[in-house]
Amino acid sequence: MRGDQPGFVHLVGGGRGEAAVVDLLTRFVADAAIRGGAATPTPRIQALLVLEEDDDESVARFHRALTLAGANVSVCAIVEGEVFDAAAVDGADGIFVGGGLTPAYHSAFVEIAALVRELVATGTPYLGFSAGAAIAATRAVIGGHMLHGIAICDEDAGEELDEITVVEGLGLVPFSVDVHAAQWGTVPRLIAAASAGLIEAGIAIDEHTSLRYRSGEDAARATLAGHGAAWHVTRSGGDTPHPVIVHRRTG
Repeated sequence: MRGDQPGFVHLVGGGRGEAAVVDLLTRFVADAAIRGGAATPTPRIQALLVLEEDDDESVARFHRALTLAGANVSVCAIVEGEVFDAAAVDGADGIFVGGGLTPAYHSAFVEIAALVRELVATGTPYLGFSAGAAIAATRAVIGGHMLHGIAICDEDAGEELDEITVVEGLGLVPFSVDVHAAQWGTVPRLIAAASAGLIEAGIAIDEHTSLRYRSGEDAARATLAGHGAAWHVTRSGGDTPHPVIVHRRTG
């Protein structure tokens, strides 16, 4: 089963409701079980977490959710400022990347980004939850609440960054990703990034909502599941000052 085609990438917009999150994780775990083959009915999920120093609940929360979804979970947790090494994804049937401060997650993958791309390209499914979804993009929106000093969204959604910041991400999906869309009001950030030419296209995903995508497929045909919606933002190519088209999708 390995290497036949790229692995599915699951992008979850965040959320705290355990039952809703477990439902979304179940699709990912099922993809990982196919990756592992008949010999691994309980797939091995490597969960990568970047924790704030006072975070004493994320490891247990994500471990429990993945276990309830049917996974054999191994957690690699580091603190903000540290980086992952190759052992973090060794032997994985699926890679789970959790939520937290998005810039810290982006920095944590500096040494293994190419390895993660290779694993996904050869069949390993990936699930990004909140920050893990945002950094999955080729052009990753990792935070900010202003554009040229003008407020775009609430400062609390800025990830400790002022200006909208777009960087090279993991390159698992060709469109940019924003998260907590309706709950944190981040759709305007994605629109602003597109109107400023920082990105060409992006998808903002609600909490308790997942987009399932495989490399090479039409992003517009990616499967949406969960309790919320996703906003697909694209540059129109026109001559207007803000050439952006926004399309709202529901499951």
